[in-house]
Amino acid sequence: MTWLVTGGAGYIGAHVVAAMREAGEQVVVLDDLSTGDAGRVPGVPLVVGSVLDGPLVGRTLQEHRVSGIVHVAAKKQVEESIRRPLFYYRHNVEGLRVLLEEAVAAGVADLVFSSSAAVYGTPDVDLVREDTDCRPVNPYGTTKLAGERMVAEVAAATGLRHATLRYFNVAGTAAPALTDRGVSNLVPMVFQRIEQGLPPVLFGGDHPTPDGTCVRDFVHVADVASAHVAAARALADGRVTAVTANVGRGEGTSVREVVETIRSVTGTADDAWSRPVVGPARPGDPARVVASADTIRAALGWRSRYDLVEMVASAWAGWTSRDRRPTG
Repeated sequence: MTWLVTGGAGYIGAHVVAAMREAGEQVVVLDDLSTGDAGRVPGVPLVVGSVLDGPLVGRTLQEHRVSGIVHVAAKKQVEESIRRPLFYYRHNVEGLRVLLEEAVAAGVADLVFSSSAAVYGTPDVDLVREDTDCRPVNPYGTTKLAGERMVAEVAAATGLRHATLRYFNVAGTAAPALTDRGVSNLVPMVFQRIEQGLPPVLFGGDHPTPDGTCVRDFVHVADVASAHVAAARALADGRVTAVTANVGRGEGTSVREVVETIRSVTGTADDAWSRPVVGPARPGDPARVVASADTIRAALGWRSRYDLVEMVASAWAGWTSRDRRPTG
């Protein structure tokens, strides 16, 4: 069978494509290249365009005889979503609606939907389970939750087999050419500051956490990619018809701890200039969100392989590599 990976030329999407190809799956990519790079998916059929373009999506599904979709394409910056909520609803909700409409018309049987821990909002629990109340606190999280419900309702009406993966804080790289080149995520953001000889910035120092900084569940992008492969194969084999699962390590790490790990890996831990400074908290940032990974282990037989040091070390190797293309 052939899988369409939307957003497959982006940071996470390209890792999914690479993992699926390594697993022997046939893949075609649809990406508008607004943040993706065609150089990340060499040797893979690439259709340049948006999921908002229904006729293009329909032709792609038909011409490549697509029988399953991994939907990664989305806008994903929390702060931007607060400033531009309609932009996020258009791309994340309307884009998914168009994709589903074309998928149903083409008889696509399986869908892996990339969701987010942002659907939970600010859960008051140590470990977030899939049945924890979803109360998103920003438009990004709201659009992902709307997407989950849309997928479930379409599946109930059509028999579409589906897996929704709520992944937590993604970091690291599996290859230099696939490195996260943006600076909206914590790890590359700190790398950029260190490269410029500037101290890392902690967004808020008085959160209700042990060291005052946000606590997150950081998961290696290669682990996230392997979770998509596990979900796709379980759907195609008929072992799973519907599942919603967290993708995380089940371990909480504070932002300050991540920054100190970065300072250690980059060899700047003893430099006074690299000591982090505390800036204002970002709106919409919950204090603690850490996954329970029990469901994905039970349903898909998946578990994470990499720890925080491996994430940071791989990301730094990619960041400093000649193979890393400049942002933009």
